[in-house]
Amino acid sequence: MTNAAIAGTLVVVGAIGYGAGAHAQRGGGTSDPVKVDAKHYKVEFENEKVRVLRISYAPGEKSVMHHHPDGVAVNITDDKIRMTTPDGKSQEQTAKAGSATWAPGGDHLPQNVGEKPFEVVLVELKK
Repeated sequence: MTNAAIAGTLVVVGAIGYGAGAHAQRGGGTSDPVKVDAKHYKVEFENEKVRVLRISYAPGEKSVMHHHPDGVAVNITDDKIRMTTPDGKSQEQTAKAGSATWAPGGDHLPQNVGEKPFEVVLVELKK
């Protein structure tokens, strides 16, 4: 997907949904997912205002604990994920392809607990 297509998708699906909980509680962690889990996180675009990540997980795959700043998550596919926070609590979440949600910054460890691969585009906001 090109940067222009990603931007266009965000404009279209941004009006579809707005919710909290796509990501974990706020935290002070600094583990960059691109550095600690390059298998699942790829930088598609970056400038002084945003970083756009493409996130992909096969069924059953999980990451390591890492941190994201505030952002907007746009689901390319349906997903069923379990998010575990540093305090050991976990929560399962589902999202539909084409949905967009507010993703408050924080530390988490995601796992694909669904039966299909999933893909998400995350637009991280920079301060």
